[in-house]
Amino acid sequence: MFAQKEVPQSHIFQNAALPKFRKNNRKGYLGFLFILPVLAIMVFFFVIPLMMTAWMSFFKWPMFGKTKFIGWMNYTNIFQDDVFWHALKFTFAYALIVTPLIFILSMFLASLVKNSGRPGVAFFRSIYFLPTVIGFGTASILWKWLLDIRFGLLNHLAVSLNLVESPIMYQDSLSMSLIVVITMVLWKTLGFNMILLLVGLQGISKDIYHAAQVDGAVGWRRLFYITLPLMRRTFMLTLILSVTGSLLAFDQFYIMTNGGPMDKTLTSVFLIYNNSFINGRLGYGAALSIIQLLILMVVSILQIWLLRDKEGRA
Repeated sequence: MFAQKEVPQSHIFQNAALPKFRKNNRKGYLGFLFILPVLAIMVFFFVIPLMMTAWMSFFKWPMFGKTKFIGWMNYTNIFQDDVFWHALKFTFAYALIVTPLIFILSMFLASLVKNSGRPGVAFFRSIYFLPTVIGFGTASILWKWLLDIRFGLLNHLAVSLNLVESPIMYQDSLSMSLIVVITMVLWKTLGFNMILLLVGLQGISKDIYHAAQVDGAVGWRRLFYITLPLMRRTFMLTLILSVTGSLLAFDQFYIMTNGGPMDKTLTSVFLIYNNSFINGRLGYGAALSIIQLLILMVVSILQIWLLRDKEGRA
């Protein structure tokens, strides 16, 4: 009889692992195919435009005519531009005012509609969220019409009820323009932020509150030692979205104030629009866009760092 050739044990394990490896490999390819459309969208609508914007920022790029390479001149001109510093200062001031208001009022609304067992809660959730479905451009036009000095409904009611002697001309005053725009933004965005915070509130188990009540943690102690720490990630998401949206403010000021009075409500994005499409300085506008992107990145990273936990996790 011929002796049976002994197969090395390593070959047996290797052959047994091959089907599993191939199966996992197929799953990896299939997963890649699923995310391929999203990757394509990101490349064509974010990565490529970003690279083109960065390239344009090193050129004198008029709306019509020949382009000219000028290196870092656009960036050096930005930091010597008083209008840029004023727009940046106003944008940050607006963000510092509107962000806490959005956060506090959204948290208050979320607390009001947290208990789904109360009568009418579903109705009020829908009412609070309804302005969110309206775009910023549409909301700005609506509020501009409501505050029109000739046929605006709010101005008409204010004069009819003797709340004011004459129609409010909010576009003639920086403080009044800011109050009107912030009021519109709150009306527009509170519902969305309320939903985010509501999800965070409902994600906290009632057993934790019951245990804390047994230990004597009620009222403010329950808020500061249970609710706020457990909602840290929800707060991070809400805060980043609110701050980013505030720093990118454009529609409301373009439509409602047009940057007035005397360019005092000119935001950084509004400045990019003016330089790129009104003045035809596309290269300078591209450089402003890159600076804006860097500012957003720094602010977002700073927020994540400040809201990290004790282990340094986001």
